[in-house]
Formats: sequence, structure tokens, C-alpha cells
Amino acid sequence: MTPPGIKVLDLQQIGWTTEIEETADSLEGNALLKAYTVSDELEIDCFAEDTGLEVDVLDGKPGVFSARYAGEHRNAHANMEKLLIELEGIENRQAQFRTVIALILDGASFCFHGIVRGQIAHSASGDGGFGYDPVFIPDGYTASFGELSSDVKNRMSHRAQAMQQLTAFLTTYLKCKNQGLAWPRTQDLQSRW
Repeated sequence: MTPPGIKVLDLQQIGWTTEIEETADSLEGNALLKAYTVSDELEIDCFAEDTGLEVDVLDGKPGVFSARYAGEHRNAHANMEKLLIELEGIENRQAQFRTVIALILDGASFCFHGIVRGQIAHSASGDGGFGYDPVFIPDGYTASFGELSSDVKNRMSHRAQAMQQLTAFLTTYLKCKNQGLAWPRTQDLQSRW
């Protein structure tokens, strides 16, 4: 999936061991915060992501607080339990998983988005995946993300969608760079992507 000419290294491979606190009030903000922190500190191009579960009837909550919805201890089971309690007796259980990948490239920032719509189940089922997967049933399915195979989930996932956008962007970037073409102005790229 990585375009030729791009080498992706994880945090361990670049020697990054410090946890970056997610203090922004949006997924975009947290993704940019993490990407800029690493990029500025190590003087490298970098991408980072943030993902959240957004429930329509809860005005997008847990959203940016998805990992710590039930407290700073980041307990997935407690987060699911809190969500299910808040939705007791509510018919509209529409929700979405949303991922934002922030890329810092040549000093400019770009964001790529992926969304999977679905419903929150009345109880958890399945032990696959992580986080809210056992209570999220994607549109067009009767099984939760926790019950679906990794292959099925990864083909439709919000992260996969955002990664596909990032990959397409980097492929175009490299074509321009390798052919000696002028790279479009940052504002043109940001409006396109």
C-alpha cells in the first residue's frame, strides 16, 4: 500500500518513546498535534492519526474522548458500558467511526478522512478488534466489528479509507517530484485533499 519511494517507519524505529498527550478538542487537532510534535522534534516528514466513535444522538460523543470516555484509565470495557448505559431506551443508535490522518510534508499539513457509518448495538458481541468494535454494527451488516473477520473489517474500515487517500496523495506528490514538476501551492493541495 505504500507508494514506491516512501519508507514508513514506526515510532519505535525512529526512537520515539514519549507518549504525546492528546489535548486538542477535535480528531483533526489531535492528529495534527501528534504529527507536528514528532516532525518538529526530529525534523522529519511525519503522519499521525486519531480516531473516534461519534454517536448521532449524543451530538458526536464520545468523539475525541473515545479512548477515555469512562475516565483517564482508558478502559475499553468501561467505555462501552458507559456508552450502552447512555443509550438505554434510545431508538436512534446511528453512529460512525471517523479517522483523521494528519501528514506533515515539506512543512505543510494535510488531513485525510475516513468514515464508516453504522449502529450501536444493545450489547457487546464478539471479541475481535478493539475499543468499541463489539458494539458497532456497520451499515449493511448484522454482525459487529468485533464479530467480523479482520479481512472484512479492514476492507471497509475508516482507517483504510484515510490511508487510501494518504497513499493517493503521496503517489501524486512523488510523481511530481520525480518528474521535476513544480509542486502545486499548499492552499491548492489542501483544498483538493
